[in-house]
Amino acid sequence: MAHKKRRQQIKSLSAVFRAAIVAVALGTPVAAQDMAFKQSVAAATYGSEHLASFYRDNAYQPIWTGDGPEFQARRAALIAAMRNTDVHGLPQGRYDTAALIEQMSQAKTRQDLAQVEVTLSRAFLKLARDLQSGILRPSDIDSEFMVRKVDRADPVATLTALMQAEPNAYMRSLAPASPQYRALQKEKINLEALLAQGGWGAGVPSGKLELGDEGQGVVALRNRLVAMGYMRPNAGREFDTAMQSAVQAFQAAHGLEQDGVAGPGTIEELNRSVSDRLKSVIVALERERWLPEERGTRHVLVNQTDFSAKIVDDGRITFETRAVIGKNTHDRQSPEFSDEMEHMVINPSWYVPRSIIGKEYLPKLQANPYAVSHLEITDRRGRVVNRGAVDFTQYSRRNFPFAMRQPPSTKNALGLVKFMFPNKYNIYLHDTPQKSLFARETRAFSHGCIRLAQPFDFAYALLAKQEEDPKAFFHRVLNTGRETKVDLEQNVPVHLIYRTAFVGADGKAQFRRDVYGRDAKIWNALNRAGVVLPGVQS
Repeated sequence: MAHKKRRQQIKSLSAVFRAAIVAVALGTPVAAQDMAFKQSVAAATYGSEHLASFYRDNAYQPIWTGDGPEFQARRAALIAAMRNTDVHGLPQGRYDTAALIEQMSQAKTRQDLAQVEVTLSRAFLKLARDLQSGILRPSDIDSEFMVRKVDRADPVATLTALMQAEPNAYMRSLAPASPQYRALQKEKINLEALLAQGGWGAGVPSGKLELGDEGQGVVALRNRLVAMGYMRPNAGREFDTAMQSAVQAFQAAHGLEQDGVAGPGTIEELNRSVSDRLKSVIVALERERWLPEERGTRHVLVNQTDFSAKIVDDGRITFETRAVIGKNTHDRQSPEFSDEMEHMVINPSWYVPRSIIGKEYLPKLQANPYAVSHLEITDRRGRVVNRGAVDFTQYSRRNFPFAMRQPPSTKNALGLVKFMFPNKYNIYLHDTPQKSLFARETRAFSHGCIRLAQPFDFAYALLAKQEEDPKAFFHRVLNTGRETKVDLEQNVPVHLIYRTAFVGADGKAQFRRDVYGRDAKIWNALNRAGVVLPGVQS
């Protein structure tokens, strides 16, 4: 019934526009009508450079308010798209469809039609921008670490493309076409249905449950796993091998250690509500809109919340390794951005960043000039400084005149290879001698760079595109012991993302902890913009 009523409204609006055009035409010359319309459009677009440019180049001809079928199709497609924004996790109240329809229905003169014309274009451009690149700007959420630059489509090009396309198809094309975006939309629908049905039921009591346990806690765990789809319904009261496998499957889907034990961390994640997971999916949809449309036929994807780095070829993951990301402190978190990997350095030196010198090493040198002896101290010409001849107490973080470098070695902080995508944040991927960190469930330990568990294999995969025997080539260079830059014949896009909800290759949703608390900030911003969960009023 609702769809039928909407179609009737759109149809009646066409009649309104036709009547307005005819009413004006009865007593006014065509040239005067056109001039009045054009002048009104020009006045309505004043202050909007893009709209003014579009209509000026288009000789102020309408694209919405004519009475032909193409105009009706555009209006109907826009209204339908504005009413359907909820499937994208966008706030419906952001697009006052009712007010827009009311304004159209009240149009009586050519000046009124001109106002409606420009209002429709403004509404369309707002909707198009939101669908293409999100309603938030990352830097407004966190200007220090969410530094991703979001591509905004050119408004004139967007309006021009609409004129040349089938309206409904074009409206559908505005949102990201990535498989991940579509899968997240599907998961959003699934979670909304679960929420309407009451969620997953009662939670699991805190504590620890493992193989062989019995009692009410095990029953609660079983019921939760059944409700979440990890176990088939059964009346068992014992933590058996089937439950252990179910717990491991849950742990795998939530980035937890897959030990099959329902300890405090696992139970905490089990007890997350459907609402919490739905918020993560809605935030993930917004984040997906921030990413560049063209991500590279081959690209590197680092998901910080997943502590992983992947190489993706033609949409398929061809290599994956564990990663360590920045510490959760105000100055060590890993940032989010995209760039292009240009080269790798085998047997790298570590050139200590100024921030680390001032904060960590200068105090040690002031206490003992021979401290941190694994690092060379060099002057502006690169000459090694005699530590005994320097009074380090006379320097502060601001005026410290020396550089510090750790020469290539197996103990080098960067390990034996680093992967460079030069950027102003001084972030890159690299090896590390601290291999034990990769066994941890939560791996946020670095100064901001991304450490790889299998850097050699990562290098082989990158070099496979340009070397007949990439492994032999890599080790031939490595065995020289000399710092060596190896250019990639074709740059590889690198995307450092932060995704607490995503859909795996098997089509099933996975969730991760909000390590830095960024998703909570995004949800709050979306909520302030009008995004609410079903049945919840802001």
